[in-house]
Amino acid sequence: QVQLVESGGGLVQAGGSLRLSCAASGTKSAMGWFRQAPGKEREFVAAISWGGGSTAYADSVKGRFTISRDNAKNTVYLQMNSLKPEDTAVYYCAASRALTVVVSTRQYAYWGQGTQVTVSS
Repeated sequence: QVQLVESGGGLVQAGGSLRLSCAASGTKSAMGWFRQAPGKEREFVAAISWGGGSTAYADSVKGRFTISRDNAKNTVYLQMNSLKPEDTAVYYCAASRALTVVVSTRQYAYWGQGTQVTVSS
């Protein structure tokens, strides 16, 4: 049984930083972070391969967000720096069935419950 539990969300001022964590159990696969703002579709943010050697980012977060993982701790992280009000959303951790990086929501089989990130201007 796969379980994904996100933590680390909260309220931060523009320009600030947050680090999200995703504790994963029951899966060994590539992982991703997605986000969904009110009234918008869920969108890809970042992904990392099982081994951690390959990553991918949405253009909107490239250079500001960093995805990483610690397989010994079964945890995936999303370090978010230089946050903007438009980064406000519920952030979801997801596990794919592949070992390599994938970016489409349809390629992810398991999802966490989400954690709210709010960036004030």
